[in-house]
This record gives sequence, structure tokens and C-alpha cells, in this order.
Amino acid sequence: MGIMSGNPKDQPLHYGEVFSTWSYLSGIKAMVASYQTQANHCGDEDLKKLINNLIDQGKQEEEEVTELLKENGIALPPSPPERSKATLEDIPVGARINDPEIALSISKDIAAGLVACSQAMGQSTREDVAMMFGQFHTVKAQNGAKLLKLNKEKGWLVPPPLHVHKPSED
Repeated sequence: MGIMSGNPKDQPLHYGEVFSTWSYLSGIKAMVASYQTQANHCGDEDLKKLINNLIDQGKQEEEEVTELLKENGIALPPSPPERSKATLEDIPVGARINDPEIALSISKDIAAGLVACSQAMGQSTREDVAMMFGQFHTVKAQNGAKLLKLNKEKGWLVPPPLHVHKPSED
């Protein structure tokens, strides 16, 4: 039996796994706080529902990664404070984040999260760590597809220039 055989939870994390999980936890904590703020600014009910689902998912991922780091004696990154709830009417019109801006910001976050999960999976030697990030990746991909559909339905998607190929007339 080699050093990396047996129960993965009995194996040490390597430095890459520590850095990936710690960085991911730091990012997910910031994301939850950001989405709490964005939910206050959101006027579209479909987008607000998606934001609240992302907050719940983020908190669930936070618990999972926190447990892994604690089990391995790794200090946790600081947590931002919970954001207070506000109504859209409480926010002055010129200070509001518009729904298309919120949707674009979340799309960017999901794309970055997919990359972070892929990198963590690729460098993991522990199967449990790779599987955890694989599950996070799958959920992010599903949420990205939901947001893409919402962006199209609401007219918020700004596509890059479209290439229409015209066959040559030889």
C-alpha cells in the first residue's frame, strides 16, 4: 500500500489543496455577502429568487469547506459581516445596482467559480476533495445555465459580435 492509499480522509492535504480550499472559502464568503447586498438592489423577482438560491448554496458550500479545513487544522479566512436587509425603495435611484448589472456580475462570478473548481479538482490527490469540488462545479454549471436562460428571457444578454458565415460563390 502506498502513501496515498486507504481512506482519503486519513491522508494529509497537500499545499495546493490547502490553498485552493482556503481561497475558495474566502471567495465564497465574499460572494455570499455581495449577493446579500445585490438582493437588496434587485427588482426582478426571478433574479431575486436565483440570488437567494445562490446565497443558500454558498452557505452550504461554506459549511462543507470549513469542516474540511478545520478537520485538517487549517486556520479559516475572516468572514465579512452579514448584510442587513433593505427594500429597493430604501435605496436612492442613483445609488441602485440595476438588474442587468447584477445578472452580469453573477454570470462573471459563476464563470470564475467554474474555473476555481476545475483547478481544485485537477490538482487534488485526495478523492474526497476532488469530489467535493466536482459537486460544486456541477451546481455552478446548472446555475450558470439558469442565469443564461434568464438573461436571454429578460433581454439582458449582450452578445459579442455574431459571426455569420456566408459561403463563397465559386
